[in-house]
Amino acid sequence: MEVDIPRDLDPEVRADLITREKAYCQELQRTGEWAHIWRCVGQYANISVFDVADNEALHRILWNLPLFPYMTVEATPLAQHPSDLAAQEFTA
Repeated sequence: MEVDIPRDLDPEVRADLITREKAYCQELQRTGEWAHIWRCVGQYANISVFDVADNEALHRILWNLPLFPYMTVEATPLAQHPSDLAAQEFTA
């Protein structure tokens, strides 16, 4: 996710968006739907891993991000790799 907030956006609106974005992100982390988030160094961007039931759930999460109107989002579906040792621990 890359964020590009317009420079001329009202500072109070900007601060409110960022505050609401952080709260929303942290709540989704608590529920386990937002499994991981990493900052891309030197950018206003992140790489995230979501653990959701289906595409509709991911769509709902993304569209409800307060900063979504200012984001470019690329989604890549992931599946468990058969050689992943962690996955083998759960099936053993």
